Amino acid sequence: MGARLTDSAAYAHLWGTDEARSIFDDDARVQTWLDVLVALAEAQSELGIIPISAASAIGAAGHVAMLDMHFVAAETRRTSHSTLGLINGLKRILPPDAAEHVYYGVTVQDISDTATVLAMRAIAVVVERDLRALLTTLSDLAEAHQTTVMVGRTHGQPGAPVTFGLKAASWADELARHLVRLGEGRSRWFVGQLGGAVGTLGFFGAQGPPLRASFCARLGLSDPGISWTASRDRGAEFSHLLAMITGTLARVGNEVMELQRPEIGELRESTTADTVGSITMPHKRNPERSEHLDTLARIVRSQSAVMLEAMVQIHERDGRGWKAEWFALPEVCLLTCTALSFARDLIGGLEVDKTRMRANIEANDGHLTSERILSSLSPKLGKHQAQAQLQLLLAAAQQRHQSLTDAVVGAGLLTSEEVSALIEDDRTPTVALAVTSTIRHIRALLADP
Repeated sequence: MGARLTDSAAYAHLWGTDEARSIFDDDARVQTWLDVLVALAEAQSELGIIPISAASAIGAAGHVAMLDMHFVAAETRRTSHSTLGLINGLKRILPPDAAEHVYYGVTVQDISDTATVLAMRAIAVVVERDLRALLTTLSDLAEAHQTTVMVGRTHGQPGAPVTFGLKAASWADELARHLVRLGEGRSRWFVGQLGGAVGTLGFFGAQGPPLRASFCARLGLSDPGISWTASRDRGAEFSHLLAMITGTLARVGNEVMELQRPEIGELRESTTADTVGSITMPHKRNPERSEHLDTLARIVRSQSAVMLEAMVQIHERDGRGWKAEWFALPEVCLLTCTALSFARDLIGGLEVDKTRMRANIEANDGHLTSERILSSLSPKLGKHQAQAQLQLLLAAAQQRHQSLTDAVVGAGLLTSEEVSALIEDDRTPTVALAVTSTIRHIRALLADP
């Protein structure tokens, strides 16, 4: 069992996906560093900085399976240097002449920052894929329930009728903006790091800028044009986008959790015969996925705050905030991927109870149509005068369990036919227009690769 719950054999599925872990686990991390070192050697040999034979040897040895990872770990502890264990492990399997050209003229942050960017890029692929899948499912859900009328609630209280299609379209609309943000950020985030000791590439003189350009190109990254060892906004922005994504997913999860309450009963998570809600209350059916989306989002927000703290740097390099990123960024990424996986399962299996939605509308005795009644009376009485009269009238009617129609007709404000027409009109044709427009926008977005 893992010492940390997030690594536990029993609970790890709640805090990460195998796919995301494969980007950040030890072997993957070391292999990415090796890929960076190989790209550096190849770019240096291209410019004649190191021999071609040395670059070839480094490339041939740049595989994690060839390293003695116990030696690498021991050397890391012995030297108290985050990368020297890896360098010594690689030198150990290289010919002596090639070994002298490993990690040539650069600093640890050049290697680790570039490797981190490669991990961010891999996570972005997963996030984009899952966002697109979620948007497809939500668009279909919104379309299917475009006319499924339900209670619209504000401040936790019944307000006026909406449709479940509008609610699903609102979720999709917000997630679609995150997908756009993800695309817009790529040019800012996915850049290499090569600055040397203080960001001047001083070891390489005039060859520094072309070396950085070649190095970045070999890794499929953009050339930043300047060192960013003390500029930590890229990781902070990426992390905060993931925090926003999980925030939206938490909004969805909280809505499902609330509407699954038996006294409301409009939505339900799918379940299986093996799922146990409570070992002491067998009748319970707990909203496990939806409430966990909120839990995950809380932790992502806290860790993305650490990434923001890392922006506060001094001088040309500062290890304090930078090293905090090593812990915080993987957590943000692992938890976000988990949230997206949970959300896909949740939305894909969501049970919508149309009958209960209609019953909850009818249980309010027509009072949910008060906005339309107010709209009808405002030209005659004045908006504020009409609002004041209706508030008193309907408050008294609710205490007497009197329907809106009886109260308004009894007060002589409208005829029963007029009230019936307004109740029917409260199916809100504009809702269908909003849902249709949103679905069209999202499907156009998804069609754009």
